[in-house]
Amino acid sequence: MTRGRFITLEGGEGAGKSTQARLLAERLAAAGLKTHVTREVGGSPSAEDIRKLWLADRDEEWDALTELLLIFAARREHLTKTIWPKLDAGTWVISDRFVGSTIVYQGIVMGLGRDKVETLYRMVAEDFQSDLTLLLDVPVAAARERISARNLDRYERQPDEFHEKLRQGYLRLAAENPAAWRVIDASQPAENVSEQIWRAASP
Repeated sequence: MTRGRFITLEGGEGAGKSTQARLLAERLAAAGLKTHVTREVGGSPSAEDIRKLWLADRDEEWDALTELLLIFAARREHLTKTIWPKLDAGTWVISDRFVGSTIVYQGIVMGLGRDKVETLYRMVAEDFQSDLTLLLDVPVAAARERISARNLDRYERQPDEFHEKLRQGYLRLAAENPAAWRVIDASQPAENVSEQIWRAASP
């Protein structure tokens, strides 16, 4: 059996990752491929339990390293319970966020350092990497307008400076990994973004 492909969508809040993951899965399924859409933090029952704990409003903030360890505990569950079994079964797995988000949010913007993130990643995933990472890039002001009607979580409520640092961190990662990353202009209408993604990811 041919192994499936693992495609990850990265980007800041309001970039449209969830919508585009669904649209890509629909087009791949129409082409006759088995697909599965998932997300991080989460993606398996136990990882979703960790997500609820991680995102819950609290009287005190998580210690940054504690938060990082929670994320990687969820990632290990996601890999072992969902991603790897489905890839082995020939399914194309599309994930809304993966380790790129952890490098940017916790490693770069929150100051823990990329070395810690990458060391933990090797512990839980060894040499596993996505087959393709799509960075949905959108200016902060446009993203802020998109999410304005939501019940915002604690990341979405951060000031524009935080989100601009995220955007620049993502763009830096993409520039460092041009063979594995594709930058998608996500400021366009959803159907145009979908076409860009299809050109990058289609079989």
